[in-house]
Amino acid sequence: MFSQGQLIFAILFFAAFAFVIAKSYKKDASLNRSYYKGSLWILLIFIAFIAGIAGIKFLLGY
Repeated sequence: MFSQGQLIFAILFFAAFAFVIAKSYKKDASLNRSYYKGSLWILLIFIAFIAGIAGIKFLLGY
């Protein structure tokens, strides 16, 4: 399906891409912590809201 050269390129590209993403994440981790402080609560409230809507739908039988 793929030639050996294409597979080698794909593996090297994936490894390089993963390395760059990990390095960028590590560099920005402390900055993101200060910018997105409290965002976990917003996510939990959103998930609870969606679960509540699904629960009401289940209870009413729609």
